[in-house]
Amino acid sequence: MPSRKFADGEVVRGRWPGSSLYYEVEILSHDSTSQLYTVKYKDGTELELKENDIKPLTSFRQRKGGSTSSSPSRRRGSRSRSRSRSPGRPPKNARRSASASHQANIKEARREVEVKLTPLILKPFGNSISRYNGEPEHTERNDVPHKNTQEKFNLSQESSYISTQYSLRPRREEVKLKEIDSKEEKFIAKELAVRTFEVTPIRAKDLEFGGVPGVFLIMFGLPVFLFLLLLICKQKDPSLLNFPPPLPALYELWETRVFGVYLLWFLIQVLFYLLPIGKVVEGTPLIDGRRLKYRLNGFYAFILTSAVIGASLFQGVEFHYVYSHFLQFALGATVFCVVLSVYLYMRSLKAPRNDLSPASSGNAVYDFFIGRELNPRIGTFDLKYFCELRPGLIGWVVINLVMLLAEMKIQDRAVPSLAMILVNSFQLLYVVDALWNEEALLTTMDIIHDGFGFMLAFGDLVWVPFIYSFQAFYLVSHPNEVSWPMASLIIVLKLCGYVIFRGANSQKNAFRKNPSDPKLAHLKTIHTSTGKNLLVSGWWGFVRHPNYLGDLIMALAWSLPCGFNHILPYFYVIYFTMLLVHREARDEYHCKKKYGVAWEKYCQRVPYRIFPYIY
Repeated sequence: MPSRKFADGEVVRGRWPGSSLYYEVEILSHDSTSQLYTVKYKDGTELELKENDIKPLTSFRQRKGGSTSSSPSRRRGSRSRSRSRSPGRPPKNARRSASASHQANIKEARREVEVKLTPLILKPFGNSISRYNGEPEHTERNDVPHKNTQEKFNLSQESSYISTQYSLRPRREEVKLKEIDSKEEKFIAKELAVRTFEVTPIRAKDLEFGGVPGVFLIMFGLPVFLFLLLLICKQKDPSLLNFPPPLPALYELWETRVFGVYLLWFLIQVLFYLLPIGKVVEGTPLIDGRRLKYRLNGFYAFILTSAVIGASLFQGVEFHYVYSHFLQFALGATVFCVVLSVYLYMRSLKAPRNDLSPASSGNAVYDFFIGRELNPRIGTFDLKYFCELRPGLIGWVVINLVMLLAEMKIQDRAVPSLAMILVNSFQLLYVVDALWNEEALLTTMDIIHDGFGFMLAFGDLVWVPFIYSFQAFYLVSHPNEVSWPMASLIIVLKLCGYVIFRGANSQKNAFRKNPSDPKLAHLKTIHTSTGKNLLVSGWWGFVRHPNYLGDLIMALAWSLPCGFNHILPYFYVIYFTMLLVHREARDEYHCKKKYGVAWEKYCQRVPYRIFPYIY
């Protein structure tokens, strides 16, 4: 790990020598011998500071209204009292009423709040984050240098001390003055709270997925595309030349009994989620500093689901019903997803601003798609976290099992085909891995950035179970015999992808959880202004987003058992490549915006990307 804490060019807070005040400074250099940092203040002053006199911007949090030492109006109020209480210099407006004095102080406090917020919000430099960090910055009018400012502040303190010894003000007026100071502090605390934690809607040019027209087409186009894909796959010759496939009547796609079975499946997973088993962990800090709690029992839910499925098979339950009504189940899941999305949007209209997603825009159509509320909860039941891993991901494994049994029945096999066994085994490993490492989900963009709307609801509840099981669905009607040598090569490819995927994710999650872990001491990092470090060695020094590379290799291994007679089973690989291209571009944009200069240094250290020429 690096011996120095702050990087060159990083924007931090430096303590002014001889005081307790911190100002925004830029790191110029570091002397490894003396362990001193050369910093530059906004007025151009360059000084050398010790490391313990420097703090990252993120360490400055908003203080409560009861704190008097950091209240700017308190400092200004003490300065005014020192002049009025001086025995040799009475004030000209000593007879002013308390209410008039209160109004004047409130206006002065409001003006000072505006002045103190301006340098951090409007004039960032280097790789500072353009967000107020909660610590009021001491700024004098007319651009007075910081040194003179400190002298004035010290004189004000001395004068205030002398005035307490020779005060000629009546005690009743002193009580009124304290009340005014208390009101001023409460006002400033309220101002800072609003300005610090207000969620600002993103601008129109920052909208993703093509903005409002793009998300509108996605919401209507994806369900239609899903059904066309399933209809093509059921044909004897699933060639694209036979497009469009014969369309069934709408009444044939809906069955109330099927929808009831889907609701029963969903409620069973809710029951397993609510069981008091598994450890409880805290998520990443929210915008207001809160950390939500999550119960990690996804793997236990999978074990219980497996037990229920096994008992059902033993009792002779006919799972072929799911295969023969596959389109109806897909439609039922889609209807449920739409109803859930409407509920999520309606409840988000009453959600506090601090609970809204950073990705929300203020546009009704876009927010319905991307999700307006970040963590919608009913009591302790987290809707987004539950849907991410439970009904869809576990349902994917169940659907694969249904397809395996359907293949044996339709093709009159005593045992499943080798191709079907490979597909089921590969995807079972993927799902079990995700549930076993459930805690890693809490640091993903889905949880910490995106709201819960149609995008995640449709993806989790419809797209994952009915598209990710597409290879198994294809093999039921279009068998493919795989030789053992070919199967061995596919297994090796799958294992290579899994090693890269799991190694990269485990390294990332371990570092996020405990960066000072001795097991990670060999890893090299780049420090950022947010207080976090970027990995530039290990898997993450080999290529940017190595977990995406492993994921893509595994996706190819899932499709190869289906053979090369049709391109249809390779739709997942094509789709997944497009998804990762977009996701990588999205990650690059957010990281550059968040880490600034540090991200540019990271890109120089790790120049290789998975898709270097696409964007």
